[in-house]
Amino acid sequence: MYEDPSKRGFSIITGNGKCSNGGDRSHHCRKNRRILGDSIEQRPQIVNDRQEFGHWEIDTIVGKRKAGEVLLSLDERMTRCRHVIKILGKTKEGVRKGLEILRRQYGSFFPKVFRSITSDNGSEFGSLTELFKEGKVYFIHLYSSGERGTNEKQNSLVRRFIPKGKDISTVPEYVIQKVQDWINRLPRRLLGYHIPEELFKEQIARLSSAT
Repeated sequence: MYEDPSKRGFSIITGNGKCSNGGDRSHHCRKNRRILGDSIEQRPQIVNDRQEFGHWEIDTIVGKRKAGEVLLSLDERMTRCRHVIKILGKTKEGVRKGLEILRRQYGSFFPKVFRSITSDNGSEFGSLTELFKEGKVYFIHLYSSGERGTNEKQNSLVRRFIPKGKDISTVPEYVIQKVQDWINRLPRRLLGYHIPEELFKEQIARLSSAT
């Protein structure tokens, strides 16, 4: 049964589950890369302006090896609240399992909490449109990570505690929990010094009262 997150602590969710030639962003690489689905240019203005709840940005945080465990990070654009999910690898299957964990947590609320996801064009997100049927998926322009600015910023906050080169598989779950809690409970000037976790819970409570 779905448990209203506004009535409990915002907990971490865990689960199991350059160019391809390794060179720089050359003309050859750019020419052969493509946007994986609907462009961010098609994203509604209400989402761009962060005026509606339920629109997320997604990415993976890589540790020591690309073939090893990674963190799947998702950030709600309006509240800046984030989920961090440990997955087995930077793969489509890893992303699929991460989304399934979210579906289980939110149950019937999932389509209301997750209305759209904005992604980059990494290969691990190649099936995101098919995996996320409940809402819309938008892909940023190639080499334009700033179009996922919230996610990029908050990934950099994770790096304060889990630096590049760190083997994610060696990072205890309680450490990831503390990092996530620290980010979600950090007062933000752009939010009027409210904290993301509180704003997120308020939105969940509104969804609950509307049902």
